[in-house]
Amino acid sequence: MRLISTGRLHATFDFGGLQVVSLRDGYIDMPPTRLRDEHGCPLEPLPAAVPLVGENLRLAVNAFFVTDGARSVLIDTGASNAWHDPTMGLIYDALAEAGVDRARITDVAITHRHEDHVSGLIAPDGSEAFAGLERVWIGAGDASVFTGRLEPIRDRVVPVSGEVAINDWTTAVPTPGHTPGHTVYEVRSGGGCLLAWGDTVHVPALQFEKPRVSWEFDGDQPQARAARAGLLEQLVRPGHFVAGAHLDSPGIARVARSGDGYALEYLAPPIG
Repeated sequence: MRLISTGRLHATFDFGGLQVVSLRDGYIDMPPTRLRDEHGCPLEPLPAAVPLVGENLRLAVNAFFVTDGARSVLIDTGASNAWHDPTMGLIYDALAEAGVDRARITDVAITHRHEDHVSGLIAPDGSEAFAGLERVWIGAGDASVFTGRLEPIRDRVVPVSGEVAINDWTTAVPTPGHTPGHTVYEVRSGGGCLLAWGDTVHVPALQFEKPRVSWEFDGDQPQARAARAGLLEQLVRPGHFVAGAHLDSPGIARVARSGDGYALEYLAPPIG
């Protein structure tokens, strides 16, 4: 995995014959009470190593575009204007900065149904954000999100109920817990294996070192914790990388064991 270009809103990597583009949609601030212990209670006291902005956690929001030059897939779409927050909805600018024509995107893979991951399918003016869209892949347990503003996309939804190949190099892998349909996308190339996840980790400064810490909005906290444990064990294998929606932008890293937990090594300096 080699960094080949970067900007204010994107970073592009060569990945063994593929290009992986990290796209910054922005950030959201959340109260630290969202973090939960193994009993589902707010985590107290908050470890000193967890950075706060004011009194809040600041979560980066990333999406990822992967292409072999002929085919491509966009993993997550950001929030558009659904979050009602001016710090979000930058993915369209990020795509333009990276030189990606969004009208040519045919396949979008959604990690889960929450607004900061799926709402970017519809632009702020109410039009479809990706004029050439043919398929939207999403976990079957989350496919009910395609109502209201997302209703126009519904006829192109492909529900994922098991491991399924999206193309020759991307496989959808169900990882329920955060939501019933939470899905990780496994991208394989000559450069190794990249796991693109959504809400497996919200606070990287804490949840790699202490992976049993969960999140208030994990629909099934024990199941989400188990899914995270399995993915982290996979990521310590040689040649494995992670692309995380809420890792610090650009959000692409290696994972190594560290004591009773794990350590994160980012592959590019922060953007945004």
